[in-house]
Amino acid sequence: MPRPRTATDEAILESTFRVISRIGPSKLTLAHVAKEVGLAPATLLQRFGSKRGLLLALAKGAAESVDACFAALRAEHKSPLAALMAGATTMARMTTTPEELANGLAFLQMDLNDPDFHRSALANSSQIVKGYRALIEEAIAAKELVPCDAERLARAVQAMAGGSLIEWAIHRKGSAASWVERDVGTLMGPYRRTSRSPSARR
Repeated sequence: MPRPRTATDEAILESTFRVISRIGPSKLTLAHVAKEVGLAPATLLQRFGSKRGLLLALAKGAAESVDACFAALRAEHKSPLAALMAGATTMARMTTTPEELANGLAFLQMDLNDPDFHRSALANSSQIVKGYRALIEEAIAAKELVPCDAERLARAVQAMAGGSLIEWAIHRKGSAASWVERDVGTLMGPYRRTSRSPSARR
């Protein structure tokens, strides 16, 4: 009989993410991840084939988990607008230091330079915009937001959340989550039903 696995692939990928946050993808080795998850490096080699295979699995898993993440956010918040704000600050809440963000951006370099990684990055980004759009459409239906182009606003939210996180790492004032929440809140302000500025809405 085959021996039972002592750690799931999901647990291994979560450990990989933690290690990348600490040291970045270039310094990461299978030994680092094996120590983090409590397995032998040979076990990781058997499951993923190589460090590249492990990192590709992480990128693919991130893209495949987006829908579940948005579903969880929606279940946690009665308001679709509140769920949207929580989604926009998800990465910021996972980032505690500028160094962690820098290590994450090092992974982005691979996403942009390597076609295999880029496919997962594109899928991830597209799914995030789709999730934002669905929440914006719900918020419009719930009269939390004024009628607007949900697709364009969803892309703006995504761009603002990512750009704001980088600005936080530069200025280093307060928490990343509060910084991003403020900027995304400013973006959403003119679209809220409570806004009294018709010109701003247009």
